[in-house]
Amino acid sequence: MKTDLDALLTALYVHLDDDVIPSAKQARGPGRPRLLTDAELICVAVAQVLLRCDDERRWLRVAPARIGHLFPRLPGQSEYNRHLARLAPHMLTAIGWLARHTPTWHDNLRLMDGTPVPCGASRTTVERSGLGEMCGYGRDASHHRFYWGCKLVLVTTAEGTVTAFSLAHPKELDERKQALHLLHVQECAPGPCPIVCDKGFAGAGIEQAATDLGHVLIRPRRKDEPKDRARVFPGWLRQRIEAIIWTLKNQLGLERHNARTTEGLWARVCQRILALNAAIWHNWQIGAPIKRSLVAYDH
Repeated sequence: MKTDLDALLTALYVHLDDDVIPSAKQARGPGRPRLLTDAELICVAVAQVLLRCDDERRWLRVAPARIGHLFPRLPGQSEYNRHLARLAPHMLTAIGWLARHTPTWHDNLRLMDGTPVPCGASRTTVERSGLGEMCGYGRDASHHRFYWGCKLVLVTTAEGTVTAFSLAHPKELDERKQALHLLHVQECAPGPCPIVCDKGFAGAGIEQAATDLGHVLIRPRRKDEPKDRARVFPGWLRQRIEAIIWTLKNQLGLERHNARTTEGLWARVCQRILALNAAIWHNWQIGAPIKRSLVAYDH
């Protein structure tokens, strides 16, 4: 298990440093030189997620024993958090690079769904945290509950690689508008393709807008729609994206992100999605027969 993680981190670092964010092009800022390059710090962040260590303070205590043979110099907690938040754009670039270098990128099918990302459970947290610009009160229809946080919309391949995603305020931008904005601003596939989604994306406006972009939304028939519009819906594909979301929120710790600022929340979301894409990409590289994200990297 440890050997598999070492191989993943080594391969990821090589490609990040050579193709995505070369360290030779990084400008040095004022002050003391950093202990880790951007590529090294991203690999440390991926290891933190795959080893299921949600708390940064605890992670930096156990990291020397787990990955110290690969990264003998590790920063302190404040430096780690600060630089990780600054590296969110690089992590977003790495997520896209990994998605495009996974064979299923060329599949003519995508899955799309939204899920809440709770950020606070008390009034004190709502008033004192720095997440007020992005978070708000919303309703999680799947679990019949209200929450204070953000809405995360994902577009994935059938085997789990995230090709596009976005965070939004649950009241200022509803799920359909958020999904349509995501399809406009991010490339989720090499070309137009069918997108399997749920009933929450029903509506003539979003369906026509998606059609104008070349995408066809495939969803179940709503109860208030005539039966002559009945279509064959692949329910088993819906279960796949539900499993992807469960992996992100439970196995990869997105439900326990502990972010208190907008920059920190975005960085932690990118960190979890990057770890998921890296694990799936590495499974394809080594020819693993079952493309699962965390089985080989658990404790």
